Amino acid sequence: MEERRYTGKGIGLAVMDTGAFLHPDFRDRVAAFQDIVRGRKRCYDDNGHGTHILGIAAGDGRMSKGRHRGMAPGAHLIVVKVLDFRGNGTVKNVLAGVDYLLGNRERLGIRVVNISMGAFDEEGMEEDSELVRGVEKLWDAGMVVVAAAGNNGPAPMTIATPGISRKLITVGCSDDDRETHIDGNRMRDYSGRGPTAACICKPDLVAPGCEIISCNRMLRASDPPYTIKSGTSMATPAAAGAIACLLEKYPAMTNVQVKLKLRESCVKVDMPESKQGWGILDYERLLR
Repeated sequence: MEERRYTGKGIGLAVMDTGAFLHPDFRDRVAAFQDIVRGRKRCYDDNGHGTHILGIAAGDGRMSKGRHRGMAPGAHLIVVKVLDFRGNGTVKNVLAGVDYLLGNRERLGIRVVNISMGAFDEEGMEEDSELVRGVEKLWDAGMVVVAAAGNNGPAPMTIATPGISRKLITVGCSDDDRETHIDGNRMRDYSGRGPTAACICKPDLVAPGCEIISCNRMLRASDPPYTIKSGTSMATPAAAGAIACLLEKYPAMTNVQVKLKLRESCVKVDMPESKQGWGILDYERLLR
């Protein structure tokens, strides 16, 4: 698709996922699409996960008359497809996506990166792994990187990679006490928990992620505009979108300042610290 440069309008929010169906709720704000998996030029989503994530982060809810509006409807979007039609990916493709974002950060005004995916090894993955070091380059370049805690809980040391990074903002699910379907399985108490192998407290915060209504890829005229999905993948763009709103209000903030402000604004709830970190996302306190 033709890329458009956005200057002085909205915050650039990048989503590394399965791509995007150009849903009416956000299609006018997709500034760029990069397909690492198949090299296609036109924006598409052969899974549906990425479209759902984008709706949570930045949909304007026009198909629902505002009822299912996302967190940052004023943001412009950079879509990087690094996962295939099954939702699977490789470290090589993720790192290629990282390189694209690094190379186009200034031109596209990218401030926030959402990573609603992760790898998990029961023996634990190290912070100095190629994947973590690669994704941390985005943070080191000044972007706010938000990653999912993963759905491998409730045991300790079940945070997904790259969410184990001490630099990234890692998001768990605040309402996984409700049983729900994730990837065809009925799950409960699934949100990844810390500490990491390096004894870092994770996740950093939690947000709602159970049975979230967001944008659907409408391949046929009969397909509904919205669908329901659950998991820490859905909690992550809630935080990423809130951060985009914070940066829209205070554009001079650095990623470190954003992280500190987020920590100060979260609210502790009745759950273990290894599950909630700083607490639950509070949008109003964050922007106050």
